[in-house]
Amino acid sequence: MRYYIADCHFWHAALNDHMDCRGFASVGEMNEHMIECWNRRVRPCDEVVILGDLSWGDAARTTEILERLNGRLYLVRGNHDRYLKDPAFDASRFEWIRDYAELSDNRRKVVLSHYPMACYNGQYRLDEQGSPRSYMLHGHIHDTMDQALLDAWQDMASSTMVTDPGGRRRPVPCHLINCFCQYSGYTPLTLDEWIETDRKRRETQKEREFDGETGVKEGCQGAVCPDQGHIPAQDPGR
Repeated sequence: MRYYIADCHFWHAALNDHMDCRGFASVGEMNEHMIECWNRRVRPCDEVVILGDLSWGDAARTTEILERLNGRLYLVRGNHDRYLKDPAFDASRFEWIRDYAELSDNRRKVVLSHYPMACYNGQYRLDEQGSPRSYMLHGHIHDTMDQALLDAWQDMASSTMVTDPGGRRRPVPCHLINCFCQYSGYTPLTLDEWIETDRKRRETQKEREFDGETGVKEGCQGAVCPDQGHIPAQDPGR
């Protein structure tokens, strides 16, 4: 089984009170909770693609976390994975480390980057039923104003009609999924689970907008995320 997750930020104590406002009593408590959620789902033989920003810790502290996580780990490098630059860090726990990757997942292309790509390879590929054959999985933006802007871009793309090679009019396919760990209750998910999680998140957001909410979270007012109950929200800053 293959799973995906982004922006765990192990050892990043500030995320409990600022930015994500995760609300744990300490960074140690946050680390332990995320390890528990991870290992409850992932078996030693499973694959986990980490879409950047795994750890805020130094080489020793990050190694301590890696030694406790189940699975065969693949890292798409994020801007905060600074431990990789430490000569003392042993990267052998990762099967590979890349800035960008493309993989096949159950006959679908997955384009992988820490940063979202509005136009990605294979974007227009559809199967015989018109379902997408390519997804862009990313992290980086957490649950910020950038998420709202990216959602608006996808809505605009999906309402734009183009003519396909067969002469049929179709909306522009645009399937970007933010695999932010808080969206999944800190649990790595399969591609199909992320597709469903993203669908539910966007439906919930549209309901909030219909009810008069702006859709942009300010401070630590709180947000409901899948399988996690009440999770404090995040400031626009990262």
